[in-house]
Amino acid sequence: MHDASRSSRRAATPGPAAVVRTLYPLVSAEARAEAAAAATGAAVDPADLEQAVWLRLLERLADQGPPEDAARWVRDTVRGEARRARRTARHERPYLDETAPDPAGCPERAAVGADERRALRAAVDRLPGRCARLLSALLAPGDPTYREIAGELGMSQGSLGPIRSRCLGCLRRMLAAEVVAPELRGKER
Repeated sequence: MHDASRSSRRAATPGPAAVVRTLYPLVSAEARAEAAAAATGAAVDPADLEQAVWLRLLERLADQGPPEDAARWVRDTVRGEARRARRTARHERPYLDETAPDPAGCPERAAVGADERRALRAAVDRLPGRCARLLSALLAPGDPTYREIAGELGMSQGSLGPIRSRCLGCLRRMLAAEVVAPELRGKER
């Protein structure tokens, strides 16, 4: 009798494929809705969310069987996985790019960068007329827009681009003349 009740219980319990077929639309809809609701904070990909919920469901099916209230279980699991994904995203940091300047700052890099900025400012100040004013405005720390620069310099916004190109060409020529050509090595002919 004990074996008969166990076999009847197994027959009444749907298999994993039937549970997945039944819950697929619900899991998909809940994952999309939760990802859309989280769009203001850390981004959560609905496909990643769905995959995490399916994994939790398969784990549950192996351990405990299907949930009693499947809709509630799906909703709670989707929300829990979304919280976990947002928490993880907040704590993730990108790998450091070795070619980028170190924000914490290597003292040598900081000194070289400061020297380069001073040399650039000095070169810009030596430019003729409105080139010095225009490039100084473009290098301003507030990162002004073309509209703001045009208003400050009393120029039309459309003329800034061509004038900027001419001024940068002048700056390039001036800096190239200041750079010392490397000495020849080896035999001279």
